[in-house]
Amino acid sequence: MRLLLVEDDDHVAAALSAILARHGFQVTHARNGEEALQALLPAGAPPFGVVLLDLGLPDQDGYEVCGRIRKRTATPVIMVTARADVRSRIHGLNMGADDYVVKPYDTGELLARIHAVARRTGASEETAAGSGAPTTVRLGPVSIELPTRRVSVDGTDVPLTRKEFDLLALLAQRPGVVFRREQIISEVWRTSWEGTGRTLEVHVASLRSKLRMPALIETVRGVGYRLVAPAS
Repeated sequence: MRLLLVEDDDHVAAALSAILARHGFQVTHARNGEEALQALLPAGAPPFGVVLLDLGLPDQDGYEVCGRIRKRTATPVIMVTARADVRSRIHGLNMGADDYVVKPYDTGELLARIHAVARRTGASEETAAGSGAPTTVRLGPVSIELPTRRVSVDGTDVPLTRKEFDLLALLAQRPGVVFRREQIISEVWRTSWEGTGRTLEVHVASLRSKLRMPALIETVRGVGYRLVAPAS
C-alpha cells in the first residue's frame, strides 16, 4: 500500500518511514502542506491508501491541509498530533479526518489504525460494487453514485467530505426509515465515543447546506435522522 506521510520533522519521518517500510508500506514523505497536496495531484499515479497527517506544519495548519485534501480526494486521512484535547479531536473529525492518533503513540496501535481505516474504505467500495445492490440512488433531483462517491443535485456535482458522503449513503439505503444516532455513529464513525454526537450534528447541518435541501434530512427528536424523499 502507498502511504503519504506528512511530517515536518525529518528525524521523526525517517524513523517512522523505516518502520512502515518494514511492514510493507511504500512511503512518500511530504514536509509541509503544499508538498502533500502536490503529491496527491499527479494524474495517472497510483493512489495513496492512507495519509498520515501531522497538524503542526510549517506552512499552514494541518486542519486546513485536511480540508483541502478532502476537496481533491477521498483518500483516508489519519491525523497524528500531540493535541489531545476533545475539542481538537472533534475539529479534526469535522474537517474530514477518518481517525485521530495522539502522540506519543504505540507503533503497533498506529499500524492497526492504518489497516483498519484502509480495510473499512476497501470494504465499503467492494460492497457497493459487488453486492448486486443499485450503484446509483436517486431521490428527486439528488443522485448518489456509490462506486464513484459522487453526489449531484439537478446534474451539478456537490463536493462532500468522506464522512458526509458515508452519512448520506447510509440514510439513502432506506429513505423514510429512522436511523438511531447510535447506529449512525457506529456505522459511519466506527465508534461509540460520546463526543462524536456533536460531530454528527455538524455533518447533518453541512449536508443540508451543501445540498441546499434542508428538508431532505429530517431530525427525529430524541431518536435520530431519516431521509425524506422529495416529492416528484
